[in-house]
Amino acid sequence: MSEHERNLSLESDSVCASGRAGARPTSGLRPSASVVEARGLTKIYGTQRAVSSIDFSVKRGETFGLLGPNGAGKSTTMRMIACRTPLTSGELLVEDLDVRTHGRQVRSLIGVVPQDNNLDPDLNVVRNLVVYASYYRIPKKQATERADELLHFIGMSERAGARIDHLSGGMKRRLMIARALLHEPKLLVLDEPTTGLDPQVRQEIWQKLEELRRVSGVTILLSTHYMEEAEKLCERLVVIDHGKILARSATRVICRYAQQVTVSARSCVTTRIIISPPTLKFLRR
Repeated sequence: MSEHERNLSLESDSVCASGRAGARPTSGLRPSASVVEARGLTKIYGTQRAVSSIDFSVKRGETFGLLGPNGAGKSTTMRMIACRTPLTSGELLVEDLDVRTHGRQVRSLIGVVPQDNNLDPDLNVVRNLVVYASYYRIPKKQATERADELLHFIGMSERAGARIDHLSGGMKRRLMIARALLHEPKLLVLDEPTTGLDPQVRQEIWQKLEELRRVSGVTILLSTHYMEEAEKLCERLVVIDHGKILARSATRVICRYAQQVTVSARSCVTTRIIISPPTLKFLRR
C-alpha cells in the first residue's frame, strides 16, 4: 500500500464498519427538508475569526452555493460540514446529525471533492476508484461495477488504465467527482470545483454537475468565487466575506442586482462580485 493510500485510509476510518458507508439512518421518521442546517456557526483560529456566527440551510435535492472571494471563510465552512475541522461554537447538523457527536455517520453520508488534487499518482484511473471504494467497505465486484458506471458518466471509460499524471486538469477534477460519488452519498460537497481550469473545461464540469443532480437527485453544496458559476449551477446561495454572510437569496436575484460583467482577453465572460449597501438592503428583505 502506498503512502497516499495509507493517508486516505486514515481519513476513511470514519466509515461505518457495518455495510456500506452510504447506508441511510434506520429511523422510520420522515427525512428532514434540510440536508444541512447551520445556526450561529463559528470557527476561530487563535485570534482570527474565520467564520463568524453564520446561519444557513441547504434543502434536499438543491444545489446551494457559498459565493465569496478567497479567504472569505468558504473552505473553512466546507471543512466543518465535512467533519474535517471542529467548529468553535454554534450548531451544525447534516441529515439531522450533529457533526460534533456523530462525525462518523455524517462522513459516511457525504462525498467530498477538495479544492486540491489528492488522487493517488501510484494508481491508474480505475484503481483510484476501486481502492478508494474499499475504504467504504464496498465489495470489490460492486466497486468495480460502480467504478465502470462512474467512468462512463464522466466520459473517461477509455482512460480507465491511464496514469494520473497523464490526465489533464479537467480529467483529474472529473475523476475526483466520480470518486466522491462511489458510495452514493446524500450530499456532495465541492470546494471551488473549477478553480484553475480554462473556460471550456469549466463548462464541461458544469454540464456534468447539472446532469448529476438531474439524474440522481443528490444534494450539492459548492463554494466558488465565480459568480458565473454560481449563476449556472445554484438555485440559492449566500454571499460570504470575512467570515460573515453579506447577502442571501435565490441565485437569480443576487446575480441580477449584484454583478458587473467584464470581458477578458480570451473573450470569455468573467464576473466580479459588487454588492453595494442598497443592494444588500434589497437582498435582505
